[in-house]
Amino acid sequence: MKASNHFKNTIKAYLDQWAENDVLFSLQYSKPEKNIDDCVTYILNTVQKSGSNGFADEEIYSMAVHYYDEDNIDIGNPVNCQVVVNHVVKLTEEEKQQAHKEALQRVQNEAYAKLKQTTKRVKQPETVNQQSLFNF
Repeated sequence: MKASNHFKNTIKAYLDQWAENDVLFSLQYSKPEKNIDDCVTYILNTVQKSGSNGFADEEIYSMAVHYYDEDNIDIGNPVNCQVVVNHVVKLTEEEKQQAHKEALQRVQNEAYAKLKQTTKRVKQPETVNQQSLFNF
């Protein structure tokens, strides 16, 4: 299973923050036999078993914490699926300006292409002025 890096990074960032704030969890989190890939596999298998399509962030985070808290936990087989992470990406002013310029350029190109398409003329077939050999 190849979960998106964004999903892994989101889970890992939450667990890192949780470990900084909770000393007991930091001991569980630092176990060498536990890793983020197995944690993601456990989460995906748990989600699949539930039969639901959408979960709140807190539910997914609690599954990740549960994975690290339990010593004998069945991770399950890797799951082939797509993971969607709904988090807002904040753009800087420069990125907003660049996106605005690109959007304007794209609109101008589309308008120019539309104008160019309407000016095409249909060629009329040329008439050949050649005398017939059989007309006497």
